[in-house]
Amino acid sequence: MAGGWAADGAVQEQIDASIADAVAKARANLTRGPSLSHCAECGEAIPEARRQAVAGVRLCIACQAESDAARTAQAGYNRRGSKDSQLR
Repeated sequence: MAGGWAADGAVQEQIDASIADAVAKARANLTRGPSLSHCAECGEAIPEARRQAVAGVRLCIACQAESDAARTAQAGYNRRGSKDSQLR
């Protein structure tokens, strides 16, 4: 049941769209292909254990940590403007 000007099912549509966006973003971040022996960013050797543990690894641990930190800094944007995000 929707209230005000919202159509029935509007909240569920927002939830479904948010989940679809998150899944698409996660799939885009998956590694593909063979693992590299040296980091694509800094050129440091990637340990064999990391290459076997993470299929398609492209970055050393330090560069991967920087990449992850930059990615999480962008994650707070809510383009749908939910009521909860407007109160912050």
